Amino acid sequence: MAEIIQRDGTWAFDGSTVRITPGLHRSVPLFRQTYGEIAVPLEAVSGIVYEPERKRGRLRLRLREGADPLLQATGGRLPDAADPYRLTVDIDRTGVAEYVAEEIRHALLLDQIPKEPAKAFLLAGPPVPVSVRSSDGVVSFDGAQVRIDWADTSDRVKRATGPRIIAVGDLVQVEWLPNSGYEDGFLRFVTRETVFSKLPPEKDPFALDLWGSARRDLLTALVAAAVTARLPHPSLRAGEHVGRPQQLTAAAGPESVPVAASVPAQADHHDVLLRRLRELGELHRDGVLTDEEFAATKAAVLRGF
Repeated sequence: MAEIIQRDGTWAFDGSTVRITPGLHRSVPLFRQTYGEIAVPLEAVSGIVYEPERKRGRLRLRLREGADPLLQATGGRLPDAADPYRLTVDIDRTGVAEYVAEEIRHALLLDQIPKEPAKAFLLAGPPVPVSVRSSDGVVSFDGAQVRIDWADTSDRVKRATGPRIIAVGDLVQVEWLPNSGYEDGFLRFVTRETVFSKLPPEKDPFALDLWGSARRDLLTALVAAAVTARLPHPSLRAGEHVGRPQQLTAAAGPESVPVAASVPAQADHHDVLLRRLRELGELHRDGVLTDEEFAATKAAVLRGF
């Protein structure tokens, strides 16, 4: 067993798995503490480096492209401090860090782990159900559907459409950009019907506009990763899953749920649609929504149903 224990966390390698456990110190970012332990199978690793610096060093674990739904969803945009595959190492533990890195490199050579992109996710991603309160509302995911409940401060166009519920089987991809503290971010759920939508995140009823606490909004990456883990792997041909019939399963694996099971009964579906349209009409007549906002929101509601 090769192991290194630092304030930021613990990395342990048993020959087949790298277990990354976040530290409990208050300096450890909320995102890493919330994500919890990550078990990285050796076949998901492409390499590891130790970078010595003047006062401290850093271990960096490199994963194969397409192996981890978290990295797929965040696209390398996680802040360094929140990246679970980086570990700050005290200078007096340099020898231990180099030993851990060498053990992992040796195992990669012995097992002849390929470096090319993975054809399937090799990590499970965040467990579900997962729910995050962001600056634009609460987003939840139970493995079969995404639900967004808007905040009182959300744009009136979003609040007018009511809670947004999206089945996994209707999703094409998830787009995520962090709130940097200087520039707003967003979490957008792209469906077959909204793939060409040009609405900005603050008005898009399929997107959360991340403008508040950068520390808390970063947790939306957990939802992005959990959903991504249940979408077709990016190695599949582009567009292969677009337009697939509704009877296909909404998620891969033993917990798969037919899409039809997550869709309300047809009568209830119709009633909700009519009620939403009536509410929008009233808001338009009362002057709450402009002609442009009414048209955009009505189109979004119809797409959603």
